[in-house]
Amino acid sequence: MSDLETFRLETRAWLEENCPQSMRTPMTSDDDSCWGGRNFKFKSEDQRLWLERMAERGWTAPDWPREYGGGGLSQAEHKVLREELARIKARPALSSFGVWMIGPAILKFGSEELKRQHLPPIVRGEIRWCQGYSEPGAGSDLAGLQTRAEDQGDHFIVNGQKIWTSYADKADWMFCLVRTNPEAKKQLGISLVLFDMTTPGVSTRPIKLISGSSPFCESFLDNVRVEKNQVVGEINAGWTIAKYLLTHEREMIGGMGRTAAGQKTLAQQAVDAIGLDNGQLADGMLRGEVARWDLDARAFELTAERVLDEAKAGQGVGHASAMLKYYGTELNKRRQELLVALRGSEALVWEGEASREGILPRSWLRSKGNSIEGGTSEVQLNVIARNILGLQ
Repeated sequence: MSDLETFRLETRAWLEENCPQSMRTPMTSDDDSCWGGRNFKFKSEDQRLWLERMAERGWTAPDWPREYGGGGLSQAEHKVLREELARIKARPALSSFGVWMIGPAILKFGSEELKRQHLPPIVRGEIRWCQGYSEPGAGSDLAGLQTRAEDQGDHFIVNGQKIWTSYADKADWMFCLVRTNPEAKKQLGISLVLFDMTTPGVSTRPIKLISGSSPFCESFLDNVRVEKNQVVGEINAGWTIAKYLLTHEREMIGGMGRTAAGQKTLAQQAVDAIGLDNGQLADGMLRGEVARWDLDARAFELTAERVLDEAKAGQGVGHASAMLKYYGTELNKRRQELLVALRGSEALVWEGEASREGILPRSWLRSKGNSIEGGTSEVQLNVIARNILGLQ
């Protein structure tokens, strides 16, 4: 038996023993996710145990080095773990911008001090992060940001405003792009800094969207003190780090097009909604649409696996993140459209117990923002055209 086969058997046995049964059931909404952080309230004791057990093994960040709390798994072992988690339909033990976004940037560019300070708490789900990138006047043109950090010797004083800051009102720390050299060309005077959201001068205000709720916030920074040891990489070299981090963000957003572990597939939801006729979905037109979506989703899954394998082999995600982000968000929008079609008029009910407080129409409306956040679809198509297809 090979070492990888042994690892699979050991992983399967450990998951069977340690993943609570309630964590192997479909998640019905984002509220079922475990975001961690200082103020997070677990929905159940099983949710707390699942995070605790996975974090203890470093499997909330399986491929991070053990010295920083990660699992230290090889590319092949990480793939086996993903397959075994999917086999039992396990819910993610932790949803985390720390794991998905700022953690990889700290691993690649951060000082040893930053790695020791921030990475282990991320793995354990103790700190929840938010991203301070976009500004009212700097969205797709992110290099035009105006939030300024004035050099005060051993620290900076930061002033400015960020917008579309997802979950800023619930986050413990922010990773934030600031302008540290206003005289330099746009991309050359930017730094990436980290600060605690309880720092004096930091305030947030939720932004309510058409869906009736929103993860987005405005964030205001008024004379916020940021220590220089909280700069990721070199001062004024933040644009390179920002671009690297964006590839991880776009890969994360693209994941919305994939069926998450612990979530019913579109086909299963279709059967629940309209039933079967002689073993086939009762509505022929919707049967075709669901089948087309399943085929496209499967092709996307395989493409995402290939990109991930290439990244783990040292090639990085690079411009492929734009492809994943674009197609993943389009898939998610199509899925939401189909879910509304499957439920008919029932899907339009906004309030009440029967609608579970309007989950379907709110999710449908929320999906429209997928093609804006993390860089608009138009921006992604330009990246794909220039850098993948080689078009001018």
